Amino acid sequence: MNDVPERVRVTGPPRRPTRARARTREIDDETALGSVLMGSLMSSQLRLAGWVLAPVIAFMAGVPLVFHLWPQVAEQEVLRVPVAWMLLGFAIYPLLIVLGWLYVRRAEANERDFAELLDVAEGP
Repeated sequence: MNDVPERVRVTGPPRRPTRARARTREIDDETALGSVLMGSLMSSQLRLAGWVLAPVIAFMAGVPLVFHLWPQVAEQEVLRVPVAWMLLGFAIYPLLIVLGWLYVRRAEANERDFAELLDVAEGP
């Protein structure tokens, strides 16, 4: 008889139980503590979104307001390009890039803080 070993499919390293389920049990089970934890994450992310959106709104509303209040500013040109085009067409992009970069860094920090809070809530 031919003693060929049985074929075994290997799909990856053996899985060991992790603490991920334990860390999110309060949230998954929709307990009062889980609601408080999720509420804290959502409120911190919403607050961050407001802080990032405020300068964009101020810039986008402030520039036309300045042009309305002081029309001579709107008539100015830089390198034969109107100042309005320079500000609203080009200057907004560096602001958006910096704000986007800051938003991502702070949002990730909020998520790290939330993971640490889950660890504390889980206890020893």
